[in-house]
Amino acid sequence: MDRRSFLKHTGAVAGAAILPATLAGRAMAAEMRPTVQDIPAVPPTLPPGALKASLAPLLDRARAALDANGAAVAQRDRVALADFSAPSSQYRFHIVDLQAGRAMSYLVAHGLGSDPDHSGFLQSFSNEPNSLATSQGAYVSGEVYDGVHGAAMRLVGLDPTNNNADMRAIVVHSAPYVSEDHVATWGKVGRSNGCFVVAPHLVTQVLGLLGPGRLLYAAKL
Repeated sequence: MDRRSFLKHTGAVAGAAILPATLAGRAMAAEMRPTVQDIPAVPPTLPPGALKASLAPLLDRARAALDANGAAVAQRDRVALADFSAPSSQYRFHIVDLQAGRAMSYLVAHGLGSDPDHSGFLQSFSNEPNSLATSQGAYVSGEVYDGVHGAAMRLVGLDPTNNNADMRAIVVHSAPYVSEDHVATWGKVGRSNGCFVVAPHLVTQVLGLLGPGRLLYAAKL
């Protein structure tokens, strides 16, 4: 798949610093406390009204998943929503502050096996090993580690539709084929092997906001 250099946006935003595995503990302790200059990009912010209108059905499912999974999800202040009804050219990965009713929104890739023709739209989900597809359902975020693509976060699938996530090494990481520049050139982002892949210049922020022990819910409504 094509990998091009990304185009950084500029501005101010609240986020969190995540470092590779050796410093992950300190980064988690500093969650949500970086200064403006620590984070070099600005994803869109959905105000409460827009959040209610566009994400309410998916957010309702995520809230139900929080209730269903009880103590398995330790942190309940924020949830991540992957809205795979939208094309990959749109900001469809949302980290929602449940208390403020606001969301930070990002580009995210879906799996090659979920879109074999590279249409830019997720066509199907799969939980099968070697499917290279995205899996739907509720996940709980795990530890941050330094992987092949740099900083990454482990995910544990909580549903029968994604309970092979750990075995399949489905994680949150970054890659250059997810960027505004890539969308401007190709009209879509690249495809992953089933992982939730975000832009390299925003992975620090995404992992910091998500943090360990929170719910990530993926669906196509």
